[in-house]
Amino acid sequence: MHYAIGPRTVPVLRGVDLRIAAGTRVAIAGPSGSGKTSLLLLLSGLERPAAGRIRIDGVDLATLDADGLADLRRDRIGIVFQSFHLLPSLSALDNAALPLQMAGVRRAHDAAAAMLRRVGLGDRLHHRPSQLSGGEQQRVAIARALVHRPRLLLADEPTGNLDDTTAESVRELLFELNRELGTTLVLVTHDLDFAARCDRVLRLHDGLLHETPGTAAPAAARQPLDAVPA
Repeated sequence: MHYAIGPRTVPVLRGVDLRIAAGTRVAIAGPSGSGKTSLLLLLSGLERPAAGRIRIDGVDLATLDADGLADLRRDRIGIVFQSFHLLPSLSALDNAALPLQMAGVRRAHDAAAAMLRRVGLGDRLHHRPSQLSGGEQQRVAIARALVHRPRLLLADEPTGNLDDTTAESVRELLFELNRELGTTLVLVTHDLDFAARCDRVLRLHDGLLHETPGTAAPAAARQPLDAVPA
């Protein structure tokens, strides 16, 4: 992957080759500007690689047009952003129900309410984002990302805007939901303690991806999600 800056082409990721087993927790660490968020954008189909192939759950993203990629995200991928990205005019319940409503699922609000209760917001269903704390807003974002039971959850610095106590509660919630739902978790974080609690820690530096020794999950432990080279 590269970006064009005037007449120059600046590489962001170089020769990334990665395979992630379904249900595992993978942390991507590295300094600012190393390409961590770019890798998540590639995995989500929000950016396309300049070379190589990406497969998610057996689907080659290169074979999908914009509508197909949107359908893949709607059905199989959840995304949690550092800045929450909630719609300010909607309640927590309406925000969490959006993925199901977009998919035409009946009783979307019932499922969203159940997920909000699971993340500890049963008494905040009808509050708008401005009426919620940062930690509560991130919990709404997590509920929205998981309400459709995706195979893959991508989290970009999910605790980056939270105080230490709130950040720890969000970390625990993400790990609990990973265990309960069996969703593969790929997260970008600057927090090395957070990263160390994952099954694997991958470090990006100068566009290159390196596995931290001793963190790779056993090959036969879980069914592969699929190969995702970029």
